[in-house]
Amino acid sequence: QVQLVESGGGLVQAGGSLRLSCAASISIFSINAMGWYRQGPGKQRELVATMTTGDTTNYADSVKGRFTISRDNAKNTVYLQMNSLKPEDTAVYYCNALYRWSGYWGQGTQVTVSS
Repeated sequence: QVQLVESGGGLVQAGGSLRLSCAASISIFSINAMGWYRQGPGKQRELVATMTTGDTTNYADSVKGRFTISRDNAKNTVYLQMNSLKPEDTAVYYCNALYRWSGYWGQGTQVTVSS
């Protein structure tokens, strides 16, 4: 079992920045991959960014060049740095972990970008 706790969401103006954090209950060294997904109003959940244990990263086209996924192994925490935010980035952001081929989700954190 893996528990994930997200934090860092909030309300920000367009063009601003936020950093989301996802703290895992186990060592992230043992997690195959971690990532961020989001679900906007009336939309399906979509991939934002992922990172494997080998530090391979993958980003949605809509966030490339603006968002950066990173991790702090000592803190068992994965981050999502979001810059140049746009109103269309408004969504609930979820942390995901792939551990022993099972997926785990956090409770989500709301990000609202005002125009």
